[in-house]
Amino acid sequence: MPEPVKDEALQLLLARADDRRPVLEEGLPAESTRDAPRPAPLPRRAEGVPLERPDANPNDLAAQRWGVIAPVGTAGDAMLRAIEPLLQHREQEQGAPVMRYRVPPGMNADAAVRWKESVHRAEDVPEEERPKYLLLLGDLPDVSIELQHVLSHGAFVGRLHVGLPDGEPDLAGYTSYADKVVAAEKRGPPPEAPDMLLYTARDGTTATTSGHKLLVEPCLQVMETRWKTKRPALKVQEVPYAFAGPDALLEAAAAARSAVMLTVAHGLGRPSKGWASAQEQRAMQGALSLGGGPPLTGALLRDTPFLPGGMWFSVACFGAATPADSAFHVWLAQIAAAGGFSGRPASVLHSLPKAGERPFVAALPQALLANPRGPLGIIGHSDLAWTLGFLDTEDMTRSRASRFLSALQVLSHGSRAGVALEALMSAYRDVNDTLLEGYRARQDAQLYGVPDPVDPKRQGYQWMLRNDLRGYLLLGDPAARLSGQQS
Repeated sequence: MPEPVKDEALQLLLARADDRRPVLEEGLPAESTRDAPRPAPLPRRAEGVPLERPDANPNDLAAQRWGVIAPVGTAGDAMLRAIEPLLQHREQEQGAPVMRYRVPPGMNADAAVRWKESVHRAEDVPEEERPKYLLLLGDLPDVSIELQHVLSHGAFVGRLHVGLPDGEPDLAGYTSYADKVVAAEKRGPPPEAPDMLLYTARDGTTATTSGHKLLVEPCLQVMETRWKTKRPALKVQEVPYAFAGPDALLEAAAAARSAVMLTVAHGLGRPSKGWASAQEQRAMQGALSLGGGPPLTGALLRDTPFLPGGMWFSVACFGAATPADSAFHVWLAQIAAAGGFSGRPASVLHSLPKAGERPFVAALPQALLANPRGPLGIIGHSDLAWTLGFLDTEDMTRSRASRFLSALQVLSHGSRAGVALEALMSAYRDVNDTLLEGYRARQDAQLYGVPDPVDPKRQGYQWMLRNDLRGYLLLGDPAARLSGQQS
C-alpha cells in the first residue's frame, strides 16, 4: 500500500537512473529550510514587468506579434533556415514581418536584462511592433536559460531545440517541428472540448502519492464537477497505472487527439555510480521513471504516437532541462556541510550539475517535439521539482492544485501555450513578491530593534515554492495551441 502523505516533509520527484529508487526516500524535514539563502532578485525588478498591450487579446498575434531569437553564428543561421515554414506562417498570420534577433551564448541574468531593455524593448521600436511571443532556438549553451527566465516576465516565451546524440543541432528535427505546427494550425481552430488526460506514476513512493492525492485528484475533481458543467462534451480520463510498464500511458496518449495531459512522476537523475558519459546523461536525465518497467525516454518516443497535436504538462525533476546551476544548490550544500538530516542533502547534490558541465534540454521533450505525431508544446521543469509547488505553505497537507490547474484550463480553452505558462508565472511572481517583502520586514525589524515578524519556517517554505515554480519552462512555440481536429 502507498504511504500516507506526510505532514511537513519536503518531497522530491527525482529517482536514480539505475535502480529508479527515489533519491530522497523520506524527503527532507521542514526545519531544513530555516536558513535558506535569500534569492538574488533580477536587476531592476525584472520579475515584475507586466505584459505590454494589456488591453489586447493575448491570443491575437496581429496585436501581440511573434518573434524569434537565435544564437549568433552559422549554427543560428541554420536553425532559422530549418524553421522557415513556421516563420512564413507566423508572418502571414500576424500580417507583419517576423522580428529575428541574434544573441551571444552564455548570457547571465544581468546581460539578459540589459539585452531585454536595449534590444527587445528598444526605444526606437514602436510598442505595437515589439513581439510579445518569443521563440528561442537552440540548446541552453546557445541561448541561455537566464535569458529565457528574464524574458518570461513581460513576454510569452518558449524554446525549440532538437539535438543529435553528440549535442549538435538536429536540423531535420527543427523542420519536423515547424511543419507539424503549421499543419496543425491549418486544420482549423482548436476543439471546443478537448480530451483531458491525467496520469500519476503511482509507484508507492511518498512523492508520487502526494502528487496524486494533492494535485491529480483535485484537478480531476474540478474538471469533472466544474468544467464539464460548462462544457459537457469535455472528455476527462485518469490514465490507469501499471507498475510493470508504460503500456496504458502509451495507449492513452496515442489515442488522444488534441488533448491536454498532466503527468506526475520521478524524473531520472544520476545513477549510483555516475553517468558513463555526457552523452548518456543527455539521453537519460529527465526521462520519466514509471515503476518496474522501462522508463519513458526520448529514444522510445521519437517515432511513437504520443499526444498528437496536444499539450503536455509534466511534473518531474529535470523533465524540461538541466541547468548549469541549480537554484537549490547553495541551500543543499549548506545543510549538507552542517551534517544534518542523515546525509540526505548530499545524495541530492550528487544529481545536480557539476561546475563546468554543459546544461542541456532534456532528450524526452526534444524527441516529442520533433515527432510528427507528438505534442505541440511541453511545460516541464528545468531543475529539482518538489511537491511543494502544488501544496499550501501554511499547511502542507492541503492542496494548492489551482496553481497548475489554471495553466491546464488556459490550454483546454484553446489559448496559446505561452499564455498557459504565464498563468503559472503569475503564481511565481506572487510568492516572489511575498518572499522579498518578508526579507525586507526582517531587515527593518533588525534595524529598529523590534521583534522579528516573520516565521522562519514559513519563509523557508516560500523560498522553496518560489524556486520550484520558477523552474517551469515551455518547450515549443509559445504561439502554438491545440491542434484543429482531423477532417
